[in-house]
Amino acid sequence: MSFITRGFSGRSRDRDERLPPGQTLVSDFPVLSAGPTPDIDTAEWEFTIRTESGEHRWNWDEFMALDIDDVSTDIHCVTHWSKLGTSWRGVSLDTLFADVETEQEYVMAHSYGGYTTNVPLDELLDGKAWVAFEFDGEPLDPEHGGPARLLVPHLYFWKSAKWVRGLEMMDQDDPGFWEQNGYHLHGDPWKEERYW
Repeated sequence: MSFITRGFSGRSRDRDERLPPGQTLVSDFPVLSAGPTPDIDTAEWEFTIRTESGEHRWNWDEFMALDIDDVSTDIHCVTHWSKLGTSWRGVSLDTLFADVETEQEYVMAHSYGGYTTNVPLDELLDGKAWVAFEFDGEPLDPEHGGPARLLVPHLYFWKSAKWVRGLEMMDQDDPGFWEQNGYHLHGDPWKEERYW
């Protein structure tokens, strides 16, 4: 006989195992941004990886000529919503870093509009991250980061920088925009690494 009734344990038995702790499943795609949505023409778009030894650059046509992956993944926002089984197309960070040499272990992602977020390099490689340009078979809407955004689905979604324009290698894990304002440096949803 159990001394704990269902009222104390809530609905955890009915909870989807794909949802990290503290998350709620949504069917829509909420829009959250730290600032206005920039207007970025693909003719002007450029992506850069800056290391201690120089820069690697791709314009839109060069970027679209790279190997493209279809990605099906769950995404989790620090504001407690999760969207399961999302579909994306993009270029793997493994592809972008294939000819990049660096001894530095940390990355600062930079976006058009000035947003930044930090990520350890090992969290971006080995099939963990992409620069995505399509969502659900359509070009990525500007409100969701189009024409291209970082996609790091195993971390909270603020790490998936919208309107990404480049990655800067760093010697130490310096905080980006939200991290300077109290968000966790790492951001693992399964560990609820929301805030410092």
